[in-house]
Amino acid sequence: MTNQEIYDLIACFDRSTAQTMRLSMRDFTIELTRGGAKASAAPMVPAEGTAPASPAPGAGGATIDAPLVGTFYAASSPDSPPFVTVGDRVEKGQTVCLIEAMKMMSEVSAPCDCVIEEVVKANGELAAFGEPLFRYRPC
Repeated sequence: MTNQEIYDLIACFDRSTAQTMRLSMRDFTIELTRGGAKASAAPMVPAEGTAPASPAPGAGGATIDAPLVGTFYAASSPDSPPFVTVGDRVEKGQTVCLIEAMKMMSEVSAPCDCVIEEVVKANGELAAFGEPLFRYRPC
């Protein structure tokens, strides 16, 4: 399933009167539930029989997670340098990446003053809700 198909699915759900919807495919499941006037996307979960991705050896600690399902962008444009790279010291509230969902860009900010230890996602990769984007060390 492509990113655009996922965006279209969310848009159709948002326009419908359905309260919940669950779609299971070979490699993931997406569940949408209406809460008030907004639809929310649940994290993609590997289907039964599929081994979940394991973190890199020694991985752990604090992470900056995706606040919504969308496409991860490390920079504001293809010609621009990334917002942050490994080893960068960032301040609380500083933009570390963008998430595009339904043609809208959302800035993701650092939760505290920290040092970026790992960029987990590749530029242009789909990020699930709550999935780690960066690992950091508070300072």
